[in-house]
Amino acid sequence: MSRNTVYLDYAAATPVEPRVLAVMRPYFTDRFYNPSATYLRAVNVRKDIEAARGRVALILGSRPSEIIFTAGATEANNLVIRGVLEEYTDGNVVVSSIEHDSVLQPARLYQHKEALVSPQGIVDMDALRELIDEHTVLVSVIYANNEVGSVQPIRHIALMLEEVRYARRKAGNERPLYLHTDAAQAANYLDLHVAGLGVDFMTLNGGKIYGPKQSGILFAAARTRLKPQIVGGGQERGWRGGTENIAGIMGFTAALELAQQQRVQETVRLKGLQQLFFAIAENNIPGLAVNGPRKHRLPNNVHIMIPGQDNERLLMQLDEAGIMAAAGSACSASDEEPSHVLKALGLSDEAARSSLRFSMGRPTNEDAVRYAASTLGNIIAR
Repeated sequence: MSRNTVYLDYAAATPVEPRVLAVMRPYFTDRFYNPSATYLRAVNVRKDIEAARGRVALILGSRPSEIIFTAGATEANNLVIRGVLEEYTDGNVVVSSIEHDSVLQPARLYQHKEALVSPQGIVDMDALRELIDEHTVLVSVIYANNEVGSVQPIRHIALMLEEVRYARRKAGNERPLYLHTDAAQAANYLDLHVAGLGVDFMTLNGGKIYGPKQSGILFAAARTRLKPQIVGGGQERGWRGGTENIAGIMGFTAALELAQQQRVQETVRLKGLQQLFFAIAENNIPGLAVNGPRKHRLPNNVHIMIPGQDNERLLMQLDEAGIMAAAGSACSASDEEPSHVLKALGLSDEAARSSLRFSMGRPTNEDAVRYAASTLGNIIAR
């Protein structure tokens, strides 16, 4: 992008990586066959899908049979929340108060509880433990928050849940207790090995990792049970009906592989740019505060509060200067209510409406960061 056109909303959407697009292209033209058909060319496409499933499983350290291809993270999140709660109709779900709406809204359709987070946006482990009762069947905690970038202690939560399971078994309670994490924002930068994390379900989204929109997966461990939400056709072993989006599956798989190959070097590179943005902004804008943690944070996330400012007005002025940023989650951008994530961190409505999110990506360089941060400072000064 040119110096005067700076895109800093990669948490909302990423462009499709050219190598990913090249992988997808044949499935729109030459390899378009329905994988459920019985002739050889269709059978070969089915083999391509199963090979992609194996490649995703290799990254997650799972079995291929535990990978369910979906049309993105929203569908995957609905499948796990609705699927578990409809399988165990007398159970309840505990979620963190900073989940994406695609977790919060389905959870609120059932018996649910919402765990508090710290002012830095990290889930309160003691509060989470207190909410788990003998009927809880699912705990869902986002791996990395989509607004303030706070990275959650998923492994520690998994260990805590193992203690709860042990106590249940001693008491004769055989009800399962599953752990789900929405890792849509984490896949570019964090390890996704499901056994290491200790999760039973994991959600991933192609549109956040330089793959196609409306592509993703739900990892569902073999030991789990859930009720399918899209029925008819029997695809994905009955978990998700409908003719497979072959191009999307292949694109998602290629994008995930590239993201995980690059995640360590990208984390180091973006962490430096993140610190540069914070330094310039804090030096030029009086009273600026950083929302979320300084340490346990996605390396591409900059979320700041500027006292006395209106974020909608600032976004328009930034857009006029060629800088594309956000006030929060793009999925709730049309909602006039202040961000539920920022309110969960303890920010007032006024402070939430004075907050901005800048999220960097692979094309972001030092010139872009300097231009965006200094332009923001100039707007405030005027």
